[in-house]
Amino acid sequence: MTTVEIMTGRPESGGYKVDASRGERVGRVSSEWFSRPDDERFLSLDNLFASVKGRAERSRTRTVESAAIRVEAHRDDPERLALVLPETEAPVAPTHWSFGQLASLVGAPAAYLRQLPAPLVGINLQYGLTNHRAEQVKTLETEDGRTELRAVTGPDYGRIYDHELVSAVRRIAGNGTGDTRWKVPGVLDWSTGIYNPMVDVTKDTTTLYASDRDVFLFLVDDMNPIEAGRLPDGSPDLYFRGFYCWNSEVGAKTLGIASFYLRAVCQNRNLWGVEDFQEISIRHSKYAANRFAHEAAPALTRFANSSPAPFIEGIRAAREKIVARSDEGRADFLKKRGFSKAETSKIVETVLAEEGRPPESVFDFVQGITAVARSKPQQDARLAMETRAKTLLERAA
Repeated sequence: MTTVEIMTGRPESGGYKVDASRGERVGRVSSEWFSRPDDERFLSLDNLFASVKGRAERSRTRTVESAAIRVEAHRDDPERLALVLPETEAPVAPTHWSFGQLASLVGAPAAYLRQLPAPLVGINLQYGLTNHRAEQVKTLETEDGRTELRAVTGPDYGRIYDHELVSAVRRIAGNGTGDTRWKVPGVLDWSTGIYNPMVDVTKDTTTLYASDRDVFLFLVDDMNPIEAGRLPDGSPDLYFRGFYCWNSEVGAKTLGIASFYLRAVCQNRNLWGVEDFQEISIRHSKYAANRFAHEAAPALTRFANSSPAPFIEGIRAAREKIVARSDEGRADFLKKRGFSKAETSKIVETVLAEEGRPPESVFDFVQGITAVARSKPQQDARLAMETRAKTLLERAA
């Protein structure tokens, strides 16, 4: 029987000592954090939900005949372009995103069209719409001072609204600021190796984002660390549960949810010491809304409420499964799994440097492989090596 050690309360230091050198580093959240302007950063799930829900309430979607759309352009204003849709007198202004979608649907190069005066763009788009083979398009129009055309997709596009994803997260995370176990993460102090979960949620620390094209949310359960084995110095190897999810109601990206265990989050919102990374995604196809309701949302709830016992059991099994006790055995073990001689040497040297002994267990090899993977400059090569490490860990469980 596996004993699940979940620590409660905070140590006197005000944080938890973690070993962020182990496991994988995941930079997805950091990329979001780095690229978001202030007006796309939210301090609570309530505020985020109000924003995207209000936008949806001011919107409408409909399917129209392509040939019935009229493009308006004015010679005296070379920057102005508008569309007049069937049964609508007032023109709608395409956003930068929807203009690109419209150009793509009619087979016109959006980058080139953006360099032309509006009248020339109008002629090209009108021709494309009149001769559009699909015959129909689905629009998403939002009234916000003026009517904007936020999205133009094929008629079978299965829209999942951003507020639907945020609502699913709110059901398990409340406001996302500490009223439940799920919250915006704290920060790792690299000088001490202490992860402090108690950090004020500000524009600089938040991980709740939304733009006119998408939403992205990252939350952790970092007040309840999980002990899964011991470090070489005898201290506990602590993990936290975390997940991030994303969506675009205008078709800029799929809907997706990633869940994992991690050891720390730094100020730049890189995830450190990640283990057991799992991801699902749903394309906005015809039955996307049903798939979200029956697959994605329940998967998020299951992870939020699940026991960490299977994860801890997998780590324990990998630590106990000895697969090599000699240099020849180590080389043979890695060679059979597709690692080159140079990679084998580097993996063994890395474990020796970090653990003070050569690798013996599956867990030792997994930690060495992921450490070497982090040094790979090419993302494809790094992901390929991390995938092999994950496969090793899963087979040991």
